[in-house]
Amino acid sequence: MADLMNRFLMMAVLAASTLTVGCGPTKHQALNPVEIFETNEGFSITEADAKIMSYQRQHKSINGKYLRANYIHPLYGLDGEILTEDFPADHPHHRGIFWAWHQVWLGDKKLGDSWAANDFFWDVYDAKILAVDSQSRALQVHVNWKSPLWTDANGRKKAFVKETTTIRVHRAQNDIRKIDFQISLLALEDGIRLGGSEDAKGYGGFTTRIPLPDGLSFTGTNGPVEPKNLSVVAGPWLDFSGDFGNDGSISGLAILCHNSSPGYPQRWILRRKGSAQNPVYPGRHPIALSRGKPVILRYRLIIHRGNLSRVKLDKLQAEYNREPLPIFNDR
Repeated sequence: MADLMNRFLMMAVLAASTLTVGCGPTKHQALNPVEIFETNEGFSITEADAKIMSYQRQHKSINGKYLRANYIHPLYGLDGEILTEDFPADHPHHRGIFWAWHQVWLGDKKLGDSWAANDFFWDVYDAKILAVDSQSRALQVHVNWKSPLWTDANGRKKAFVKETTTIRVHRAQNDIRKIDFQISLLALEDGIRLGGSEDAKGYGGFTTRIPLPDGLSFTGTNGPVEPKNLSVVAGPWLDFSGDFGNDGSISGLAILCHNSSPGYPQRWILRRKGSAQNPVYPGRHPIALSRGKPVILRYRLIIHRGNLSRVKLDKLQAEYNREPLPIFNDR
């Protein structure tokens, strides 16, 4: 009974702290150091005078090619260095922090390629700003996946997956910042399947397109990791540290996978030159999406100042794993 009452009280607090986009903050929310502002392109997230990141709500492209939306770019380090790339020359479909898959099937019909940004459309039909507590704020977006390959009798694109993604940004403390991603995927049609690349690499899912400076270090649970052509086992977290600001200083970004995510601990596709970093899910063999119970993927980014010796990632991973599934209002 006590657990039930605590859960009810938590939901009540979160409901009271929800901001509908366009409404002014309450006194409690105004004290929160993390701010989220609506822009022409999407949302900008800051702490005091420091830029944290931008969420791209509107579709953008290069001359109509590589159309994309629903991703993060730019993401900033604690000293203002830019930690992501968009439209890189080697893979122009890559974009900042994104979550996408090569295989999206309805029965035996392939509905575009969200990874390659081909025949795919992200209808971000709703967005909410949540003041989760006094030290963090979250952006929750509701997205219908659509494709010109799946239309009604009038040729209008029909939704086939509902995505609800909540991005929670914590204030920076002790030279680190935590950024949480909770990605919920629910089928809107029978027979929806989701998979990574169809080759042995199987890449797909939560992905970071970061700059790759010379000397970039890759470190997993058991120490240094060397990227290979195929996926590697490296544990539940992977850190990337280097001179991202091109000024001689070291900073980094780590990806932590929550133990509630399917496939935990996921394998990793890692690249030292000209590509992206990806904890792989589900791989080359597609998994079915349910119309009743969503697949939920959870990841945490740790943005840090200095090299990895100053960050206790095993401890941070254990703390993250102990956190229960967040209760966010969803509609």
